[in-house]
This record gives sequence, C-alpha cells and structure tokens, in this order.
Amino acid sequence: MDFAAWSIVVGLLLIVMALSSTVLERLPLSTAMLYLVAGLAVSPLGMHLLHADPHKNTVLLERLTEVVVLVSLFTAGLKLSPGLGDRRWLLPLRLALTSMVITVLGVALAAWLILDWPVGACILLGAILAPTDPVLASDVQVNRPGDRDRLRFALTGEGGLNDGTAFPFVMLGLGLLGLHEIGSFGWRWVAVDLVWASLAGPAVGALLGLAVGRLVLYLRREHKEAVGLDDFLAMGLIALSYGVAQLINAYGFLAVFAAGVALRRLEQSQAPRESSRRAVEEAHAHPDKTLAQAVAVDPQHAPAFMAQALLGFNQQLERIGEVAVVVTIGAMLWAVQWHAAAWWLVPLLFLLIRPLAVALGLFRSNSSTWQRWLIGWFGIRGVGSLYYLMFAINHGVSPQLADPLIALALAVVVTSIIVHGISVTPLMAAYERAMKHRRR
Repeated sequence: MDFAAWSIVVGLLLIVMALSSTVLERLPLSTAMLYLVAGLAVSPLGMHLLHADPHKNTVLLERLTEVVVLVSLFTAGLKLSPGLGDRRWLLPLRLALTSMVITVLGVALAAWLILDWPVGACILLGAILAPTDPVLASDVQVNRPGDRDRLRFALTGEGGLNDGTAFPFVMLGLGLLGLHEIGSFGWRWVAVDLVWASLAGPAVGALLGLAVGRLVLYLRREHKEAVGLDDFLAMGLIALSYGVAQLINAYGFLAVFAAGVALRRLEQSQAPRESSRRAVEEAHAHPDKTLAQAVAVDPQHAPAFMAQALLGFNQQLERIGEVAVVVTIGAMLWAVQWHAAAWWLVPLLFLLIRPLAVALGLFRSNSSTWQRWLIGWFGIRGVGSLYYLMFAINHGVSPQLADPLIALALAVVVTSIIVHGISVTPLMAAYERAMKHRRR
C-alpha cells in the first residue's frame, strides 16, 4: 500500500472518529465496530489498499498486539485505586483465576469432543480464547479512579489479571504439543510457568511501580525537579517492568498491570483527599502551563498530578493502539480459511461457557444477580486473544493446526466486537439507571 494513500485513510478515519465521538456515545455502536469496517474497506475485499496476512505477518502482529496490550494493562492498573486488602478485589481475582480456568477447560473439552484434536491443541485453543480483553472493554471498565461500582471494577480487574493468568495454559498447551519444555510429569511447568512466573511478575511490577513513583515524588516535592515528560515516565515504567519480568522468566503482562496498580495505590495513600483531585483537574484544564508545574511539585497535590497525567497519556495511547489493531483485524479477514467449527464454538463460548464460568466463579459472592449476568455477558475478546494466537504460531505451531486456530480466534474476536459493541450502550445505560434507582 502506498504510504500517502495509507496516510489519507488513517487521517480520515481519525478525523471522523473525533467528530462523531459524542454521537457514538448515544448509539448502540462501538468505535471498534467502525474500525473493523474500515479495515475491511481497505483490504482486498474492498479497495485493495492493505494486504495484511495472519499467516505471513505473524511476528509483526505479535509485536503490535503485545505493545497495545501492555499499554492497556498499565492503564487498567492506574484506574484501580483500592489496596489489595479491599474486598472489591475478590471479584476480579475469582474471575481471573476460577472463571478463567473453567473457561479454558470448557473450550478445551468442546474441542476434544467435537474436533478430535490432541489434548495440547485443545488446551492451547482454550487459553487463546479464555482471557477477556482490556483494550476493547473501555465502555464497561472503571470510568474514573475511586469508582466503587462492583461491575466495572470486576471487569477492569479481570481484564488486567487474566491476560497474564492465561499464560500458564498457553505454555502448557505448547508443552503438550512438544513446542515448550514442561519437564517430566509437568514439574517444570508447575514450578516455573505456573508458580514462579505468576508470582514473580506482579511482585516485580509492584516494586518497580512503587520505587519509580516514590523517586519522582521525592524529586518533585523536595527539589522541584523531574517535572514534565510524564509520557516518557509512563512508557519507561511499562518497558522497565516488562523487560525485568521477562528477564527473570516471569510474566510481563502481570508485571505491567501491577506497576499501574502500585502507582495508583501510592497516589491514594499519599493524597486521598478530593481537594487534590479537583486541583489537578483544574491544573490540567488551565491554559497556563505554569499552574500545572506548580501543582506538579506541590507536596500535597504531586501524587494526584502524577497519577492523572500518566492515566491521561495512556488512555490516548490506548485509543491509538485500538485503531491500529482493529483496522488490521478487518484488513486480514480476506486471508482467513474459515473453519466450520466457528458456527458452534462462538455461540457456545459466549452463551454457555462464559456465563457458566462466571456463575461458578462468583458463586456466593457479594455481587448481585444483575451484576453477575452482565459480567457473564461482557466477556469481551479481542487484542489479547490475537496476541496469544500469534505467540503460539511463532513458537512453532504446525500450519495444519495454525489455520483452524486463526479461523476460530478471529471468528470469536470479530463476533465479540459486533455483538458486544451493539449491546454495551443499552445494557450499561439500563444498569446505570437501575443503580441510580437503587441508591435513591
């Protein structure tokens, strides 16, 4: 595709989205649906401007989705303010552990019974399709720090956690296929891939998030230094957390999410008052940048300013990443060899396996029936599933298995973009009305 033509397409898409954002908020449409249509339009099925191929561009797609997921995980972590001692964390933990394992097993069992695949391939498919997506789920996530709504908190925390907790099952599936060392009787998988990587990742991220956050606050409060370039701080902490975690064979996704949570918790512990948040919002909105600099180094407001600046930048970066990935998904649908199993696997996942996994995972929890029903429905799949798919292909999955994996994963992701995009606005509006009525 000619670079000038690509620039025109992307430029027009971004301008249209900017002009129509307020209209889309009132319609049963999501931005991801429009990006998907744009991708189809520039693909060989439309104007022949972009020829993305999931079979040939696997390394590029893995890196693209990896970066977008990392940014989204850090953003999700920054949205969650309660400390780990808060009981609200029980819901996302139960979803990311119990419900996700049930989903992996449910998909794997269906594939084993109906597709007659080997056990490793069945588990790999379950791991690819199990995690919910933090990138495409912004409409059902926490709107602002301090939001105490159980539904939004549960979905935000689940999206941040299970993109990392799915990794052990990806490695198990690859190991059973002979593409990863799991040791005799799986001892290495249990010790390294399950226990060590799952615990070391969050520990590394939390320590780095607290250390960097405290260093920045010390320099700003005591020396009036390190002001500005908060975007560099965000990208640097994401890269540092991910790199260190990968270096010690821990899960980088969990590390980045934990770094975001640690930074937000640091802000909450040092500047919990509402006056700080109002001062920061006024400083960001004021045209005079000297006011923002003054608030940034103020001993009382510095933590809230830092957290808000990082969150604002990452949300913008997350939106750009969403455009890039979803347009690419639409642009490569032409090259997919669709598998007949998609006709039954997609509804089975969304209408039976996901609701059942949520019902079992949240059994006797403090969530309401209405909240559990919505959590069961909004199991949004997207960029995370695409990342795991490309990760598996680049680790040596055979073409005979890669083709149906690509078809099934993209069928689930595209269906999720459409059905959840149509239903999110009316369902969340009804939920908000019900919650307001309950509070009255």
